[in-house]
Amino acid sequence: MCPIRRECLVFIVFLCVGRPRAQDENQVVFSLGMFQNVSVPENGSVQVLVSQIPADVAFITLQFHTQYSNATLSYEKVPEYGYSLTAVDSGLLFPLSSGQSSLSCFLLAPDGGPVTGTGVLLPYTHADPVPGACNLEFPLENDPNIYLRYNLFETVIRFAPANIGSSREVSPPACDVGMGSTTHWRLEYDVYQYFLPENDLSEQSLISGMKSVASVSSMVENGRKLVTLSSNDRTELSFNSIPGQGVIYSVIVRDPVSNTSASYVPVHTYACSFASIVDSCTTLGRVSSKVFFTIAGLAGLFVCFLGHRFFKCELFCMGFAFGAFVFFVLFTRTTSLDYDLRLVLAALFGVIVGVTLVMSWWRFGSAMSCVVVVGLLLGFLISSIVFFTPLGDMDVFRNDIMFWVTFSCIVAIVPVFFIRWPREGNIVACGVVGAYMVVLAVNAYTYTSLSYITLDVLKRLLNDQFRHAFISVPLQTVDFIMISVWSVLAVGGVVLQLYRERSRPFFPPSPYVLWRQERERRKTNVLDPSHHTPSLAARLLARARQLLRRPEPAGERTPLLL
Repeated sequence: MCPIRRECLVFIVFLCVGRPRAQDENQVVFSLGMFQNVSVPENGSVQVLVSQIPADVAFITLQFHTQYSNATLSYEKVPEYGYSLTAVDSGLLFPLSSGQSSLSCFLLAPDGGPVTGTGVLLPYTHADPVPGACNLEFPLENDPNIYLRYNLFETVIRFAPANIGSSREVSPPACDVGMGSTTHWRLEYDVYQYFLPENDLSEQSLISGMKSVASVSSMVENGRKLVTLSSNDRTELSFNSIPGQGVIYSVIVRDPVSNTSASYVPVHTYACSFASIVDSCTTLGRVSSKVFFTIAGLAGLFVCFLGHRFFKCELFCMGFAFGAFVFFVLFTRTTSLDYDLRLVLAALFGVIVGVTLVMSWWRFGSAMSCVVVVGLLLGFLISSIVFFTPLGDMDVFRNDIMFWVTFSCIVAIVPVFFIRWPREGNIVACGVVGAYMVVLAVNAYTYTSLSYITLDVLKRLLNDQFRHAFISVPLQTVDFIMISVWSVLAVGGVVLQLYRERSRPFFPPSPYVLWRQERERRKTNVLDPSHHTPSLAARLLARARQLLRRPEPAGERTPLLL
């Protein structure tokens, strides 16, 4: 922990002993370890006070959380760079001097409007590591905050290294010494993740979540540990962005020698903006996406129960899905077109691929070659499910070569089974893929984590940096309901189609092949009565001549020879 500046320390001590305050100044008194709701008035400030600090407390962290409005935490009433922080999740660290039993700081509303949030003061002893005390990158000298940014693909967090603890009377160890067992290099960092309830964007849900993870013990009990970093690792991690899903991230720093720990200030995100006019957190989902996936869901429902019976329709739908996915990736990687335009172009090329697949079956009559495309779609979905599990977060698959080779092998293995059981394989593909298209249609209207089965693969195709992201997503009540719906639709569709097609040919014959076979049969079989029947063109010509022949006048004799 770097020594705090003398001026700042004098200022804090001056505040603690009772600096004269204006009569109209707002104040709020905190108790250690107790959450306190605070409302900051418009263009105003609130002074935070805490007293009766035990003598065994070496430092205190203050954290303040709002849902989406920025709040400023400052050591001084007038915020200055290096002595204040503005964010929705902000925190300050207070090293205590010998004999100090109280402290004070300020909460301000930086954007002019009133701000409401919740805060808590957490005490730590001299044996506990000090979060952010070896900061060399961020503005605060001792910075216990986690800095978060997000985009469509990933959410990235960064934090400053910690230092080992020290008592009030002892200067903190230096941060610039080499590696050794008695320095901050021995510290370890556990990164935790906590998901808020799905489809719940309320402030009460966030406050309840923050109360569940603010301290070390509560985060260990309720959160999910993703990774442990050593002091040699880079203090930056990326995660999968999940728009509309509230997520809280926190870092617990541990000292394995003294067996103590301390918490950084937790930070939350919804991977979307509450202030955006279009596509805000409360109005996620473009109209174009809803139309596209609604039509896809209806087509998937048809394929799930009737795909094999109406083979041409199945081929068109599967070809459309294959083509739309491939061309959407190509347009996104190679152009800067608007999302809606890329979606329209992908749908157009999907139609072309679907028609091409149907015409290739109609012309050549090879059902197996067309079913391979269907098998590839099923293989793609199965491979995506495999990497949707915790297997996808394994370090070996952060290498693109390992990931895509393994992914492609799983995709390629599935169509091999279609060679031995072509009809059964095609029906299974219709049931599973068709039912998943229904799940995607539901996701266009209400959030479900199952959409990330394929969306994670799409993100990895579109963003080269996504390989570093942790792709874990929550499975909550809505997801278990959708898993049940998916399973019921898939099993029902497969059983129904197997029952209906049990006495039929494996695949319907190609119309063009049937026509060619009939034509050849007529040419070669002279015993067939149809062989002596004039061709269609000859019959049409004779009929036309008959209709054009004029009626004979009354009494006129018909000549014997025409």
